[in-house]
Amino acid sequence: MSVTELPQTTTAGLYTEIQQFYAQQMHLLDDGRVEEWAQTFTTDGVFAANAQPVPAVGREAITAAAAAATEAYAKAGVQRRHWLGMVSVEGVDGDVVTARCYALVIETPRGGRPEIKASTLCVDRVLRVEGAWQIQDRQITRDDLI
Repeated sequence: MSVTELPQTTTAGLYTEIQQFYAQQMHLLDDGRVEEWAQTFTTDGVFAANAQPVPAVGREAITAAAAAATEAYAKAGVQRRHWLGMVSVEGVDGDVVTARCYALVIETPRGGRPEIKASTLCVDRVLRVEGAWQIQDRQITRDDLI
């Protein structure tokens, strides 16, 4: 496949759906709505990152890990924002896609200046479950830890 052609199974509508899904998902997390954010993962979902020794497996574990991180940042007076870009939707097979994107994590301390804290590659296996997209497997690779 050349850089200028998309796989025929990736339609503009599907691409837009995945981008919108990511935007809504990151807004939930950045707004501290951890329970709702965790609902964007399948019940058996996996959240793995090379910055963490063990992946969070299952929605309960994903919720607990995100809640602990969100609470720690709130206590420290830090607002986190996630910016996702360069989204690529591949491997379309019915209601299952592989989505890849770059994610920047921006932290702003209360009264301070924003800083990019992490640059990552995010690779997701995303399923359509009862009409809504959910992540079954998320692999995060921080660039500084490769």
